[in-house]
Amino acid sequence: MLSYRHAFHAGNHADVLKHLVLIQLSRYLCRKDKPFWYIDSHAGAGAYALDSAQAVKLAEYRNGIGRLWGRKALPAAVADYLELVRAANPGGSLKAYPGSPDFAQRTMRVQDRLRIFEMHSRDVLRLREHFDGAGKQVVVEHGDGFAALKALLPPPSRRALVLIDPAYEEKQDYERVVHALKDCLQRFPGGIYQVWYPQLTRLESHELPARLKRLPASNWLHVTLRVRTPAADGFGMHGSGLFVLNPPWTLQATLQAVMPWLVEVLGQDEGAGFALEGSKAP
Repeated sequence: MLSYRHAFHAGNHADVLKHLVLIQLSRYLCRKDKPFWYIDSHAGAGAYALDSAQAVKLAEYRNGIGRLWGRKALPAAVADYLELVRAANPGGSLKAYPGSPDFAQRTMRVQDRLRIFEMHSRDVLRLREHFDGAGKQVVVEHGDGFAALKALLPPPSRRALVLIDPAYEEKQDYERVVHALKDCLQRFPGGIYQVWYPQLTRLESHELPARLKRLPASNWLHVTLRVRTPAADGFGMHGSGLFVLNPPWTLQATLQAVMPWLVEVLGQDEGAGFALEGSKAP
């Protein structure tokens, strides 16, 4: 897990989907005056330079945020997302891409709080530099975000958005996601939980959504964005998925409007497509 560095993948198609949904969840929680917590289990570096050696090596952002950058006539949720990316690029050129906690902070209010965790020592330093001056609103911790959830839930305000976004380089990550969510739902069943996962040919990736559907949440929403046909050799990520436990009632309609547009813009071949499903417990 510690070898994974998101700087190589910042701004790719998976980030577009993940952050667009994250913004919608945060906006929804901001509708009420009562504060909420944003908890990020695997926060990364906070922000990424797209001209860095890591980002340039794979240049994945070119088939992600790069395809959206100059477009107009955007769906409302995409326009909201793109406006925040532009705020991180005041010069007008696409040179930087915000990380998940940066997007969260840009959508939150002064009364809301961020608790963010990262295992990689260099990324923790960058996180602390990025949020220097944020005061009590942001607490950055060098540690295991999975373990930290037990101590943080339920938050004092009884309102929270939790992003669980591990690297999935190890098979154990899939198991840890399921076990962490089971524990989260026992401690704080009313929280909003956003889980990202890669679409890969490996068995664990295929099985994860079914396992998440069996969790004891009141309702869930599952969306996937596939940008290309899976490679014949099974190598690489051909799409990604998000599983949201206790989603806002507004989210499904938003994604029904947005996902066809994202497939058209981000799709790389005839294998591109999306799936969207939701369920409420009786």
